[in-house]
Amino acid sequence: MEIESATQHKGACGRLKALPSRFKAKLITVAKSIKKLAQDDPRRIIHSLKVGLALTLVSLLYYVRPLYDGFGVSGMWAVLTVVVVFEFTVGQTLSRGLNRSFATFSACALGIGAKHLASLSGEKGEPIILGILVFLLAAASTFTRFFPKIKARYDYGILIFILTFSMISVSGSRVEDLLEMSYQRLSTILIGGAICIIVSIFVCPNWAGQDLHKLVASNIHKLATYLEEFGGEYYQNCSENEEEGCGGRDVSKNDKSFLQGYKSVLNSKNTEESLANFARWEPAHGRFRLRHPWKQYLKIGALARQCAYKIESLNVYIGTSDTKVSPEFHGTIQEVCMKMSSESGKALKELASAINTMSDDPFSSANAYVESSKTAANELKIALESASLNNVDIQAILPSATVASTLIEIVSCVEKISEAVHELSNLAHFKKIKEANVSPELSKQPHNLLHRGSVIPVLDGDSNHVVITIDHEKTDNWPENDQNPKGPNPAGRRPQV
Repeated sequence: MEIESATQHKGACGRLKALPSRFKAKLITVAKSIKKLAQDDPRRIIHSLKVGLALTLVSLLYYVRPLYDGFGVSGMWAVLTVVVVFEFTVGQTLSRGLNRSFATFSACALGIGAKHLASLSGEKGEPIILGILVFLLAAASTFTRFFPKIKARYDYGILIFILTFSMISVSGSRVEDLLEMSYQRLSTILIGGAICIIVSIFVCPNWAGQDLHKLVASNIHKLATYLEEFGGEYYQNCSENEEEGCGGRDVSKNDKSFLQGYKSVLNSKNTEESLANFARWEPAHGRFRLRHPWKQYLKIGALARQCAYKIESLNVYIGTSDTKVSPEFHGTIQEVCMKMSSESGKALKELASAINTMSDDPFSSANAYVESSKTAANELKIALESASLNNVDIQAILPSATVASTLIEIVSCVEKISEAVHELSNLAHFKKIKEANVSPELSKQPHNLLHRGSVIPVLDGDSNHVVITIDHEKTDNWPENDQNPKGPNPAGRRPQV
């Protein structure tokens, strides 16, 4: 027993000695996670400081004696407003702040009206009337929350309306000075909301519209990166494994970042819709006007997800090892498929650049790449029509045919994305392409030396003659040298060469 007790004592002592090292390791792990969180998005640190600043400012309602004498305990509503209203982006803060302010104002007004109406029925009938009004307004307000458009933009406001109206109506039967209570609550909530909005806008603002703009451009760029690399990756596997079939060697997808990037596009719908909803609340900032076409970003995002779904089906054929492909058929379509994939990727990359820079400059290149990919798709159709499929195992050519068919659908998606981005350019007034500059040599010449006349062929059967028509108003300014040795050309003279 003594030996067993000594062993347990030593084990306990060992655990106590190891406790500081474990605690230190845990602190290091937490510190690393905090550092990574801050490095991923430094705006998180700034937002935390902004919330602290807003709470400090609103606390003055308690710390400053004259303010406390004016608002009293109701100043706590301002503190609660900052806590629940201040959000990461300006649009979200404005949405919650304005919703809370208008909901509180309307609920206070209706609550006072309900109290006055109920008081007309006497002391016994007042609770009954208030109960009926609370039931009707609460039920009707709750039902409106099921409408999608109302829920997306005003759900928080309706919730605050129900809460405030119920509190005022219920407490009105016991509180003597209901008007004073409503005034203090409304004023403190307005003060808290105003502080949130001012700090959010004027201290290192985070704009929801800007985040949406960057997100859509980034998603298109991810699709472009995949398509640019897909052709070389897929057909390299096929060429290295002609005897085993396409994808004969396994590809470590964890080492291929371009194979994973497009997957984030598939799950971006909720984020895009949320950012677009908050962006509508934001004032004009930067190149984003007050009525910026945020809905167009949702259209582009939807088209990008359609393309990503097709890429998802395309990605299945990279790294599979159980597929056999006919080398003859594979060689017939390889070059055209690689061109479709590459040109589509280049087009998407130019479109992403156009969105990022809000400029029309990349559109000419994007249009050229789109047309090139459409031409490659037509060439593929011609190649498939001319290919001899006699004595060919359908099962052997099915994977390559599926890849080719999917690439054709992707080309169509890229064309739709291009049209949607062009429409966004027109609606958002992207910067126009600068006109080509005239060469220095031509810019130094007088304007009257350019386009002096026109050359008109003589159609009287003599193909060796042309008629040169010279503008006499411009020839008056010709230099008096060998360019016009005989002086001004009389009007109407048409020398023949």
